[in-house]
Amino acid sequence: MTSGERPLRSAGWFGTHDKTGFVSRAWMKNDGLPDDSFRGRPIIGIASTWSELTPCNVHLRQLAEHVKRGVWQAGGVPLEFPTTSLGETLIRPSSMLLRNLVSIDLEESLRGNPIDAVVLLTGCDKTTPAYLMGAASVDLPAILLTGGPMLNGRFRGETIGSGTSVWKLTEDFRAGRISEADLAEAEGGMSRSHGHCMTMGTASTMACVSEALGMQLHGAAEIPAVDARRGVIAHATGARAVELVREDLRPSQILTREAFENAIRVNAALGGSTNAVIHLLALARRIGVPLVLDEFDSLVREIPTLVDMMPSGRFLMEDFYYAGGLAVVINELGDLLHRDALTVSGRTLGAGAGVAPCHDREVIRTMQQPFKPVGSGIAVLHGNLCPDGAVLKQSAASPRFFTHEGTARVFDSIEEYTEWADGGAPEATADDVLVLRYSGPRGYPGMPELGNLPLPRRLLEEGVEDMVRISDARMSGTSYGTVILHIAPESAIGGPLALVATGDRIRLDVPGRRLDMLVDEAEIERRRAAWTPPPPHSDRGWVWLYSEHVQQADLGADLDFLAGGSGDPVPRQPF
Repeated sequence: MTSGERPLRSAGWFGTHDKTGFVSRAWMKNDGLPDDSFRGRPIIGIASTWSELTPCNVHLRQLAEHVKRGVWQAGGVPLEFPTTSLGETLIRPSSMLLRNLVSIDLEESLRGNPIDAVVLLTGCDKTTPAYLMGAASVDLPAILLTGGPMLNGRFRGETIGSGTSVWKLTEDFRAGRISEADLAEAEGGMSRSHGHCMTMGTASTMACVSEALGMQLHGAAEIPAVDARRGVIAHATGARAVELVREDLRPSQILTREAFENAIRVNAALGGSTNAVIHLLALARRIGVPLVLDEFDSLVREIPTLVDMMPSGRFLMEDFYYAGGLAVVINELGDLLHRDALTVSGRTLGAGAGVAPCHDREVIRTMQQPFKPVGSGIAVLHGNLCPDGAVLKQSAASPRFFTHEGTARVFDSIEEYTEWADGGAPEATADDVLVLRYSGPRGYPGMPELGNLPLPRRLLEEGVEDMVRISDARMSGTSYGTVILHIAPESAIGGPLALVATGDRIRLDVPGRRLDMLVDEAEIERRRAAWTPPPPHSDRGWVWLYSEHVQQADLGADLDFLAGGSGDPVPRQPF
């Protein structure tokens, strides 16, 4: 460290000659680190969500080795450490239940250890927002690196996409159109490499959105996990982390109001996941940026969907990368973005995108000839069923339902719904509105991805492909259909969704941004007076703490006591 540079935070552990310094250095030397590792060289933490229970992140240990090379080359000392991981495909009842816990795990690991900057290794859906939230709360220099998408899935000569094709194939199986052997063959061809979902689901969305926010190096989001260029960008990320310390560049300087507006508009152009809404709201509250749910609608009214990718379209992340990737989208959006927003690279968003020619206009369209028209992004609805808001992904929905009135079929659990849907559902029609409640942040608990209810088997067999579905749950970013989600306030705390009854008429008016049950106010009040809340899920542990303090979906479903950050002071010495 030269004169005039900010003192290293890690010097509070390694830079003294008292008992604390002796202990800190001596115990670290058992890993074979030379003495000069602790004399003026920045300590770069490599936080990892690697886990064999998180298939999308199982390659992050190998990726960390590339990061370490970059750190050493730039003069830093890399130290890898784990946190709780979140495997979207395995964790029950919902990985969303644990997103905030992982953010706390990272936050306290950063605050309590001799770390000058951190590289955040993520991939699977909730791991990326959890790490961004934790890092924002501490505000140490930080840089994100996602693990990259899987290669395209293949099945009998066709391309299949993770998640999106799962819904189609399993519905085909339920309808008797394919066999169990067909389904097993498709399983083997869908996830055929390391990496996260290669559709524009939540993992790919959050990777791209994080780059648009400025927290990943330019071009890092879309490189396939098994492409050697992912190792190259990992090396560069490690080297850049060392420079962040020297520049004292922190998330609070990058995660500005302009950065969030960029992320929201890029998400619309990508046809990205509705889950980005809830994660960006939570992140904004951590970093202290004013952001409200309605802005996910108002900010994208002039943005078309530019990328033809599952679940809204045909292609996958591998195709998106070969077509030119996120830089092409950024350049197409032009002055609709804040191109002078600072990024973790030290350059602006516009400068980082560069010229970026497009190599396949089938995959990434132009503003003049978009994949879907202006106004096809996320719609935020209000009405007597969702006074605090609900969301609809228009690019993945059926326009014929955008103005619709139907009869409610109401279910208090996914198990109740599944029994009905697979049991014939004799009274159901394609015009009905399927309602699932008690699936919000407190109600489930953890707000699972149940919103894209599978259609009743009988209607599937008759050729029905979509119905209006509403819930206080989320849905996978890989899903499609006319699905209204994140209804707030949720039913478990007495929101209006708790008061709707089978047989009620429900009106959806997407152009008017309304969702209403056509029940007079006196009857609604009568039902409210008779309603009793469901019993708590637990009286101890994390589930109790989460249920007591989780905020509603329109605020990001973070814990109420985690809003705002508390900085990175060196903790008091233990002795």
